[in-house]
Amino acid sequence: MEAFNAMTAATFLADHAFLPDGWSRNVLIRVDAQGIVEGVEPECSSVGNAERLAGATLPGLPNLHSHTFQRGMAGLAERRGPAHDSFWSWREVMYAFVRQLSPDDVEAIAAMAMAEMLEGGFTSLAEFHYLHHAPDGAPYDNPAELAERIAAAAARTGIGLTLLPVLYSHGGFGGQAAGEGQRRFLNDLDGYLRLHEASAKALRGLPGSVLGVAPHSLRAVTPEQLKRLSEAVPEGPVHIHIAEQVKEVEDCLAWSGQRPVAWLAGNAALSERWTLIHATHMVAGEVASVASSGAVAGLCPITEANLGDGIFEGIAFLGQKGRIGVGSDSNVEITAAGELRLLEYSQRLRHRGRNLLAGHEGVSTGETLYRAALQGGRQALAQPVGAIAPGYRADLVALDTDHPAFASGRPADFLDSYVFGAGSQAVATVIVAGKPVVSDGRHRGRDPIVRRYREALLRIIAS
Repeated sequence: MEAFNAMTAATFLADHAFLPDGWSRNVLIRVDAQGIVEGVEPECSSVGNAERLAGATLPGLPNLHSHTFQRGMAGLAERRGPAHDSFWSWREVMYAFVRQLSPDDVEAIAAMAMAEMLEGGFTSLAEFHYLHHAPDGAPYDNPAELAERIAAAAARTGIGLTLLPVLYSHGGFGGQAAGEGQRRFLNDLDGYLRLHEASAKALRGLPGSVLGVAPHSLRAVTPEQLKRLSEAVPEGPVHIHIAEQVKEVEDCLAWSGQRPVAWLAGNAALSERWTLIHATHMVAGEVASVASSGAVAGLCPITEANLGDGIFEGIAFLGQKGRIGVGSDSNVEITAAGELRLLEYSQRLRHRGRNLLAGHEGVSTGETLYRAALQGGRQALAQPVGAIAPGYRADLVALDTDHPAFASGRPADFLDSYVFGAGSQAVATVIVAGKPVVSDGRHRGRDPIVRRYREALLRIIAS
């Protein structure tokens, strides 16, 4: 756990590096003892004792939305239910799974998910953390018991962490009572603020970590709570689930006469602080209001496909200069390139065309999506990530360009070859804050992390 916290200065030489203005060769990257890039020198002829990064080096992609505990459910919710199977029936399976988790299980599963994120090309994470209490719903003596477990997993794996403790108080629009399956999630606002304060303490030993807030959804908080929360925590990132499901839209219309995104835009001061997770079901006016607000649309295409959520209005949103990032959400499959690939492919299926999110003729789709997700992810996590440039954290992903997908050998093709070809198979070396955490495609702590994860899952399944 301590191994990835120690900081030392480092120097790397990348064969090719994706810099803010594009690809460059023989790039010397100097990193200070805090893990921040202090110098970048393209076409460098003097390398000293720099560590070579072979192939193509990218800024690591931020993962702007995850529930790490759901990694333990991957493959366990794929049997058809007795009626129409949907997000809502999946949610009941999730509630049953949650009832079995101990704090040790939460930490073990989180570490597994985070290690796989790093192996999959993500180097930082916004954890939307809504599992707070004991299985019977009673608060732990330490309200941040499970937040501490998330922080411990981040320390063990070396991933950058933005922790988003979730305010979850109700079971439906208008302050409806929560159900039995939600009891581990629930706090009133005062209890939540105590949790938030305790979560800040949980992050003190984790360099570079950020604390934000997350009203779970308009189903789970009241307008008054949303207002009071913004007053109580006036700074830092704010994330919220919004308009993920058609039923959610219908229920919001019945409650308020407005669609969820329209209600939020009219009742909250949307700004660059905000990340709207999913925002799947938007009409034209909602697309325009979110795009113009500077808020990020947090997209999780693999989970959205797995749950049958729907398809984001990608062409319209990006056409209005909307900001996007990607996340792994339920962690049913963890791959940075795969999220971007499915984002584009979903648009192709809906509109029956190709390279739809590139925007203009001759533009690389892979590069367009990767740049957008770097910028949106950096904003959503409120961390200095997403660029190989002075002042940014040295989060680097080196791709093995000996993989057959990179046979053209042309840097202009690298991101398309990664996103639409090799994917995570090409991830060779991953560095976070100047420290290597993945070598030869494997997390350096993989074996004990996997062993602990297996032990947890076998106990959970047997119980």
